[in-house]
Amino acid sequence: MSESKTGQPGFSRRMSKDEINGCPMAQWTGPVTVVRTETELTAAMARLAGHRLLGFDTETRPAYTKGESYLPSLLQLASETEVFIFQFKHLGLAPPLLELLADPAIIKTGVGLDYDFRELARMAPFKAAGFVDLADLAKKAGIKNHGLRGLAAVLLGFRISKGAQTSNWAKDVLAPHQLQYAATDAWVGRKLYLALTKERA
Repeated sequence: MSESKTGQPGFSRRMSKDEINGCPMAQWTGPVTVVRTETELTAAMARLAGHRLLGFDTETRPAYTKGESYLPSLLQLASETEVFIFQFKHLGLAPPLLELLADPAIIKTGVGLDYDFRELARMAPFKAAGFVDLADLAKKAGIKNHGLRGLAAVLLGFRISKGAQTSNWAKDVLAPHQLQYAATDAWVGRKLYLALTKERA
C-alpha cells in the first residue's frame, strides 16, 4: 500500500456512512438497453462479444412477508460503453446468458456474488466461471469497506444512490429511475475492478 493511503478513510479504518454521504453523487450516463425479446437478446450478445470485462449485478423483487421469496428479476451487464438489462420475466435465464456466465475467459465482477449464484441457480443450473468478487479484492488491498457503495466512495470518490433498491423489479415496464439504478450498479462494479487491480499492481 502506498504511503498516501495509510491515513485515508477506507484504508486506515472503515469510511463512515456520513463520510460516504458527503461524497458527490454519480451515476451511469451512457446508453442503457433493456432486453426483453429473443431478437433483442441476439443483438445484445453480439454487442457484448469480444468484451473481456463486464460489470455484473442482479435485482430481485423484495419480499416483506416471512417465508416469501422471489426469483431474480433482472441481470445487468456493463461494458465500457453501454449497459444491458435483461428482464427474466420475458426471457428467463436464456442459454446465451448461461454460456456467458460459465465462460472463464470473460471476467464478470460485482459484490456479493455467492448470493447471485445461488439465486440464479434456482432458475437454471449453471457452473459459474470468470467471476471476481470485489469484496475479495478489497480485502486483499487492505480496504475496510467491502460493499459497492462504500468501495465507490473510497476508490472513486463518489457515492451511488440506493433509493430504488427495494422497488418492484418484477414490473413489466421498469421506471426510468429503476433502469438508472440497475445500470449504475453494474457500471460501478466494472470501474471498481479496474481501480482495485490497479491498486494491487
